[in-house]
Amino acid sequence: MRITRITAYQVDLPLHEGRYAWSGGKSVSVFDSTIVRVETDEGYAGHGEVCPLGPFYLPAYAAGVRAGLAELAPHLIGLDPRQLAVLNEQMDRALKGHAYVKSGIDIACWDILGQVSRQPVCVLLGGRYGDDFVLYRAISQGTPAEMADSVARYRSEGYRRFQLKVGADADTDIERIRAVAAVLRPGDKLVADANTGWLAHEAARVVRGVEDVDVYIEQPCLSYEACLSIRRRTTHPFVLDETIDSIEALLTAHGDDAMDAVNIKISKFGGLTKARQARDLCVSLGIAMTIEDSWGGDITTAAISHLAHSTPPEFLFTATDFNSYVTVSTAEGAPQRNRGRMAASTAAGLGIAPRWDALGEPVLVIE
Repeated sequence: MRITRITAYQVDLPLHEGRYAWSGGKSVSVFDSTIVRVETDEGYAGHGEVCPLGPFYLPAYAAGVRAGLAELAPHLIGLDPRQLAVLNEQMDRALKGHAYVKSGIDIACWDILGQVSRQPVCVLLGGRYGDDFVLYRAISQGTPAEMADSVARYRSEGYRRFQLKVGADADTDIERIRAVAAVLRPGDKLVADANTGWLAHEAARVVRGVEDVDVYIEQPCLSYEACLSIRRRTTHPFVLDETIDSIEALLTAHGDDAMDAVNIKISKFGGLTKARQARDLCVSLGIAMTIEDSWGGDITTAAISHLAHSTPPEFLFTATDFNSYVTVSTAEGAPQRNRGRMAASTAAGLGIAPRWDALGEPVLVIE
């Protein structure tokens, strides 16, 4: 089997809530997503998706996905998409860095491997644990009262884990955390996610100001060193996200006792192949994980669901369902939330079929 064509489609994904806001005044109302299709000489086709959270969050941006694919894809024509290690080695030789560019291709090839083997991707990633898995809901930044109201509303829909977008001035963030904590119930979990938005002195004030609140602190500062400093000043459970972008970073953070949990974003690692490697390492090291990505729609959510569903439940802190945030559906068969939980498809591959009316005409064709 050989890759004969790689195609990319650009899709806008507006938000149900109209706007998503986080630290530093950053916000997005329409996400720019790239759907990747990999075709073979035996009639199989797989699909992946890459959707950066705007150009001001991580070193990734939507137009960069498509520019990178134009550079990378010609080097992959003729390769066997089922040989994921060989494929990833070739991608790394052909394009240094830019892991997010490679993610959609890698996911699409896992989709093909599942179709060929007649197995869901989660089975190929290690097996399917239980009937479903737990989700979190990200709460866009607003006033303390607005954020508390949002948590109460999503709690009524079945969510029990909430990622609160903080990272503004310390006094307001302390109010936000306390306002939300007041509407939670036993068994709920609250994460205060600064998305690198605090300076160290602000983060120190916040963790001291909510010392009596049951809350996780996530990625308070931009640098790893500053996060580690805050970690050593608080007894709150600690989550790292933006600074965990490789196996090396994960090993360093574990050696420094820098966190209790990490976020594994699929595109940040370069696809399911390397995200699975990070996941399995975390299991070996005893580190809990949130399985997610930067953003996306149906296809990203499907990929997340397969990696999450193949993760031992005691290590899966939570996962996310991005397709419930956006107004456009790009694929049939994508998993859907159910009372704050979700399950990966039992169909072969990712279990999705693109909605061609949503994808439109391709913006890139390499063959």
